[in-house]
Amino acid sequence: MEGVVVEVSDRAVDDLEEALLGVSALIESTVAINRDRYSTDRLITTIAGPYRKVLDTAQEMITGARSTIDILHARRVQEEERTERSERQLLYRADPSVSIRLLCSPELLDEGFVREQLGREHPVAIRVARVPPLQAIMVDRARALVVTGPAINRRASVIRVPEVIHTLHILFDNVWRGAVPAGERIVFGDRARAAFARQILGALRAGVTDEVAARDLTVSVRTYRRYVAEIMTLLGANSRFQAGVRAAELGLLPSDGRDGRAPGRPGPE
Repeated sequence: MEGVVVEVSDRAVDDLEEALLGVSALIESTVAINRDRYSTDRLITTIAGPYRKVLDTAQEMITGARSTIDILHARRVQEEERTERSERQLLYRADPSVSIRLLCSPELLDEGFVREQLGREHPVAIRVARVPPLQAIMVDRARALVVTGPAINRRASVIRVPEVIHTLHILFDNVWRGAVPAGERIVFGDRARAAFARQILGALRAGVTDEVAARDLTVSVRTYRRYVAEIMTLLGANSRFQAGVRAAELGLLPSDGRDGRAPGRPGPE
């Protein structure tokens, strides 16, 4: 029963991802369809050339913001796109009076940047959620820089079309409300322990018995159950069902198709 319950949560996450990807595709198609129509009015401006030009544009938008900056960070920057500057550095050039929200996919969250916000007078609000593979900076709800695709086929545009800006903000605001504040994410300790915890979550999702999971993870059943209890405590869950739901919400469940069976253990029992 526990495995079935977690699978329902997975389907809910998959449905959300599918909906968000649909919105992402809508944005891309809207930009593509209207690029020629609006280009002469400079409502859509294509940014061609090296990635530094994208960063130049982002810097200009961030320093020129007057009230709000909303950032969607879910597209992985390729190695060939890296420069001496980073999006993280650009944010510190914003006027202190500007409200900044950063919505990030779990795998791209910069833990160092999260720590840097602690104690700052004007911290960046950071939340984590499963979002489509987009880079977007929206300034004053009036214009946006949107980047999609891999480096070899990157598409970057500055958009001032009200309909597209509105669609972007619907996506952002809806996901933001249900996203997890970065400071409330679950930390399982060092890398080995985190990997082991995810393997346990994978076993719970697969619905395998404690005995089978413990054998596959080469620990005793008693130790396995202790780890399950610790994970439930970290997740604030009263049951394995709640732990599965919470893990799915936080993006902690393994996404590589494995069922949690993996050799090795994080350390001595």
